Amino acid sequence: MSISRERLIDLYYRATLPWRLRWNHRHARVGLAPVMVLFYHRVADDNPSSWTISNKQFEEHLDWIGARFEFVSLEESQRRIALRYNPRPCVAITFDDGYAENCEQAIPLLVKRKIPFTYFVSTGNILTGQPFPHEVDAEFQAPVNTIEQLRNISAAGGEIGAHTRFHADLGAVDNEEQLYDEVVLATRELADAVGQSIRYFAFPYGLPKNLNDRAFEMCRDEGLLGVCSAYGAYNMPGDDPFHLQRIHGDPQMSRLRNWLTIDPRKLSIPRYTPEAMCSSPQSPNHADEASGVMV
Repeated sequence: MSISRERLIDLYYRATLPWRLRWNHRHARVGLAPVMVLFYHRVADDNPSSWTISNKQFEEHLDWIGARFEFVSLEESQRRIALRYNPRPCVAITFDDGYAENCEQAIPLLVKRKIPFTYFVSTGNILTGQPFPHEVDAEFQAPVNTIEQLRNISAAGGEIGAHTRFHADLGAVDNEEQLYDEVVLATRELADAVGQSIRYFAFPYGLPKNLNDRAFEMCRDEGLLGVCSAYGAYNMPGDDPFHLQRIHGDPQMSRLRNWLTIDPRKLSIPRYTPEAMCSSPQSPNHADEASGVMV
């Protein structure tokens, strides 16, 4: 991010700070504080990309969040949403795809601090070691997690979640058999490989155009507890707890601070529901997903 862009974000944050303070106080007082879910991809110190954050930045995120919010699991997030009561803003941590480098420092740090997290992986990439679609043509293809690493994450307390077979854009899939393979069969194979039940599913790319009504139904029918999108919106007590909206864990602290302290613009993002499916023929862009919809 350019210095000028960062300054603009800081100016916007300061200009809206009085409103943010009033909004947060008013909603917390009546038990309607937001439930926020962050998603990360790769935590590493080399070969940066729009979906990579350094280990130092990730630790700074945890420090800043931990001093201001409560860390919760996806299950606890859902419980508060379903109860229609949350007296304090809280944050859940998730990862998408399944990058091996996350196991070097990021995962051990979460485990050491006893911070709950959910780790979504694409089954086919994990089982074959193939690079993710958004890295096939890149000069550097980051290594993917192994099954042994996932088992270690699970044993350490992390929750493993499903992320299709090969990071598919489900918004572009209208074939029932293919959709069933990406959502249901890939989830079952992941459960067998890891040796634990899979309770959550995250849509790759995660923008409204990448979601799929039928996939929501399949996840419910399969008995999953919830699904995650990634278009940068908040979850409020009383929302549908099955669908958890997520916000990108942006490397820039100014942007993360702006989002987690309640950006007025994000409150106007329409909540996706299966009945109001928004499809698009455009090709998915992993950088778009990482952008969290808006700055």
